[in-house]
Amino acid sequence: MPLTPHPRPRSETSPHRPPQSPQQHESSLHRPQPRPETSSQRIRFRARVRSRISRHRKVALLASAVSVCLVAAAAPAEPLGVGDRLFPYLGNPGYDVASYDLALTYPGSNDKPLEAVTTINARTTADLQRVNLDFAHGTVRSVEVDGRPAGFTSAGDDLVVTPEHPLARGHGTRITVRHTSDPVSGKDQEGGWVRTSDGLAMANQADAAHLVFPCNDHPSDKARFTFRITAPNGYTAVANGLPAGVDRIGGTTTWTYRTQHPMATELAQVSIGRSAVVHRDGPHGLPLRDVVPAADRKALEPWLAKTPDQLSWMESKIGRYPFETYGVLMAQASTGFELETQTLSLFEKRLFTESAYPKWYTESIMVHELSHQWFGDSVTPRSWSDVWLNEGHATWYEALYAEETAQRPMEKRMKAAYGASDRWREAGGPPARPKAPAPGQKVSIFRPNIYDGAALVLYALRQEIGRPAFERMERTWVREHRDTTATTADFVRLASAVAGRDLSAFLEPWLYGEKTPPMPGHPDWKPTAAPKAAEPHTQR
Repeated sequence: MPLTPHPRPRSETSPHRPPQSPQQHESSLHRPQPRPETSSQRIRFRARVRSRISRHRKVALLASAVSVCLVAAAAPAEPLGVGDRLFPYLGNPGYDVASYDLALTYPGSNDKPLEAVTTINARTTADLQRVNLDFAHGTVRSVEVDGRPAGFTSAGDDLVVTPEHPLARGHGTRITVRHTSDPVSGKDQEGGWVRTSDGLAMANQADAAHLVFPCNDHPSDKARFTFRITAPNGYTAVANGLPAGVDRIGGTTTWTYRTQHPMATELAQVSIGRSAVVHRDGPHGLPLRDVVPAADRKALEPWLAKTPDQLSWMESKIGRYPFETYGVLMAQASTGFELETQTLSLFEKRLFTESAYPKWYTESIMVHELSHQWFGDSVTPRSWSDVWLNEGHATWYEALYAEETAQRPMEKRMKAAYGASDRWREAGGPPARPKAPAPGQKVSIFRPNIYDGAALVLYALRQEIGRPAFERMERTWVREHRDTTATTADFVRLASAVAGRDLSAFLEPWLYGEKTPPMPGHPDWKPTAAPKAAEPHTQR
């Protein structure tokens, strides 16, 4: 739906009057004046004229300056971005978001827009005449900046806000947008709300959060979130973080959740449905909560019960779980993927109910999304070109879990990946320099080159520096970059520091080369011909 411009209201105490032009001011100097009779009167008269001329010249100059400012302010709004190589118009410069407060009112039907209020607390990092937000699928009712009405318009996928007064660098500001959030996808738009059989969930990766709410939709700008979801009684709402209150008024209930750690917009999750929330304790008393269709709670319980042991396994590899809670959201929906939304990973329910998926495979996919809580959620890529750091590590621990619990050898999987790696690089680019997404298919950056192709880089690194150094590096990586963003260059520097030698010359061909380098310890591994049919990839 189009963004609806909101005219700035006139002040009740200052009625609008058209400004007097410089020509009108000057013309008053030529009206007939009383003729002075004495020399002293003539002197005083000339002084008054000179004063009046000087005053009106100042007014004319001021009017001219105001005119220039108005012309500048009236320049067309344009979409901005933070210069991401894969998504050039994603994110916005000039400010850093500290927190989002997102209030959503679900009407009881998942094909109708939700009424919403998004409040953004941010600090400016530059002087701003305007503030660009990412928002492209809803109707804007009004915008306020620091409690005052603000003008707004749309430009590409941006909501461009013009505050009443320019914002100075280093200024803390609050932007409140009243809008709708439409769960029905628009043309050439993918992601955002996922319509389930009984409500809604979110899948915002890679750049779809701005189809749900106004935001700075880039992983480099992480922030804390508060969610307030109002739904008719009988529905259950769950979001990232911990519950912070449930208020029932008449026929509706409002559920509040808050995150204790910063989060990228692509990892936001809100589930609204006829759901059961299943609670249990994880390692060290970590509160776990899973969200499943209420009618399927008993049938799904054997899968839900696996999470505590999977958490313990992950902690034995890389250290303490980084967040305040965890759980799985099993949605009755067809997405074609699973997703590591922070503290509440999204899964298709059919992954757990269809016999086509072997038990070991389903468990390893659960670990893939769980490991993302460290790699991707806690340690977030600074740009989308660094996404191999997410998916390569998640694939690595998925494969390692399958090796240790289901006798699926890591070496066999990596040898197969090596055989296909040159083809993957040609089709999707090297792991650390993936090709841009196909037009109209933004999620097409999620190709095999950043999954098994990137896990192959980690295997090569372990072969090069040895298992003890590799495992020490992994623990150091998640500890040093917890709750922040990191880059491929950061990874290379850490690997070099842990190994005690510069690994740039070794890692750069693995990360950026068009061809796959020789595998240390396996000189017999060679590229192979493409199979007749590729196995589908179901996780992100």
